[in-house]
Amino acid sequence: MISTKLDVKLAFAMLGVAVIWGTTYLGIRIAVHSIPPWFVTAIRQSAASIILLVYLLQRKELAWISWAHARRQMLLSILMIVVANGFTTVAEKNISSGLASLLNSLSPLFVFVGSVMVGIQKPSAKGIAGVILGLLGIAFIFRDGLKDLLDPDYRQGIMIMGFAVTGWSIGTIYIKKHTHKTPNIFLDLFYQFAFSALVQLLLAFVFSGDTDFRTWEIQGLAAVLYLGVFGSVIGFFCYHYVLKRVTAIQASILSYFNTIIAIFLGWLILNEEITIDLLFATALIITGVFITNYTRRENN
Repeated sequence: MISTKLDVKLAFAMLGVAVIWGTTYLGIRIAVHSIPPWFVTAIRQSAASIILLVYLLQRKELAWISWAHARRQMLLSILMIVVANGFTTVAEKNISSGLASLLNSLSPLFVFVGSVMVGIQKPSAKGIAGVILGLLGIAFIFRDGLKDLLDPDYRQGIMIMGFAVTGWSIGTIYIKKHTHKTPNIFLDLFYQFAFSALVQLLLAFVFSGDTDFRTWEIQGLAAVLYLGVFGSVIGFFCYHYVLKRVTAIQASILSYFNTIIAIFLGWLILNEEITIDLLFATALIITGVFITNYTRRENN
């Protein structure tokens, strides 16, 4: 898919995205058990911002970027952190980490459709077949569970995940369509995290301003710290690194590895139920993603 010559850095970056973001669903689920979702995301991105600020100051690389470049980082921050990450966190208050990760695994199909629409990807029979399989996977999830949608909290969680997946997909397409070389990925991420932290902190006080901080559990705060260090700083760095070397769709297929890891960890640690329907739906979606993206052609 990329080249016959092994790129070790790219391989580690892809592994980082697959494994780290697979564990973040578990971390989010643990965190929102006692901490309001928007506070989880605000603290997470604040921690990531502080870590990057210290790193940039030590290396004397903290600098102002142009307004044009700043606007680009703010847009990416809104799409991929405030919307995608924030709404996923909010959704996991009402749905399992496994289901959240499974719905997020649809992003490659969203990216395919969006890439075709904006002209950076050609439509293909494989792509259409993959999208159909993905939709069948979603239909299978709710095959016997339509009654669950009568639960307003569950229904809200599903709808919010739809917004999250859409935001992530649009951000991924934007990065590939408007590729700009940057001398410092960490500096770009600092601006993204700092901006998102401010926005999410405002949302936290708007929607959860009356929270009792004394009810926040130690394991929840530890999970937030993990999300900030690994899920945000390391995970986003790896993802941006990958996006600069492979296509948007190839990068987005890493989400199905996230799904497998998240479902397994949810079952192992949180005792989340793994049903035959869930496994079959996962197989359909992953097969659809694979068919959509598989190619023998090498991109040099």
